[in-house]
Amino acid sequence: MSAADDAIARAEEQLTELEAKREELERLAEADDLDGDAAVDVISQLAELAKGIEAELTRARNLAGADS
Repeated sequence: MSAADDAIARAEEQLTELEAKREELERLAEADDLDGDAAVDVISQLAELAKGIEAELTRARNLAGADS
């Protein structure tokens, strides 16, 4: 497996985590008694995961370009 493939695999793993956090945020939003602090925490985690995904995809693109 190439380094670009590794970066894509890491991005896919983070995307799975992001989806789970999004579902968690939906559950929090649908709750009768909204826990604002928990929602803010999950949103922060979503932002960090999104940054990580972007970084891995950029890394994969750069590595793939270097291999060409």
